[in-house]
Amino acid sequence: MAYDEALAERVHDLLGSRAGAVEKRMFGGVCFMLHGNMCCGVVRDRLMLRLGPEGAAQALRQPHTEPMDFTGKPMKSMVYVVPAGYTDDADLERWVETAIQFVETLPAK
Repeated sequence: MAYDEALAERVHDLLGSRAGAVEKRMFGGVCFMLHGNMCCGVVRDRLMLRLGPEGAAQALRQPHTEPMDFTGKPMKSMVYVVPAGYTDDADLERWVETAIQFVETLPAK
């Protein structure tokens, strides 16, 4: 399954130099881990974010988001942002920072 490599590079530029950041192939795309916890990634042309149940519910009230439904059942702590939601670099940075803020509340693995 192909994924948007240009988007992955943009996310890498935002997260790749952060201490504890690791890039892994997952879900047919690429995932960025932070201190061993899944943070965000790219699946096809969608930005995948781990925001926790409350953060995901809040994000889903914003435009250009949809539930992460990878297995046929929506994941309560994960969302997708479709391309219209991250076209602008500032929007992409805001989304990635939101995921980082949530993941930094989790214990390192």
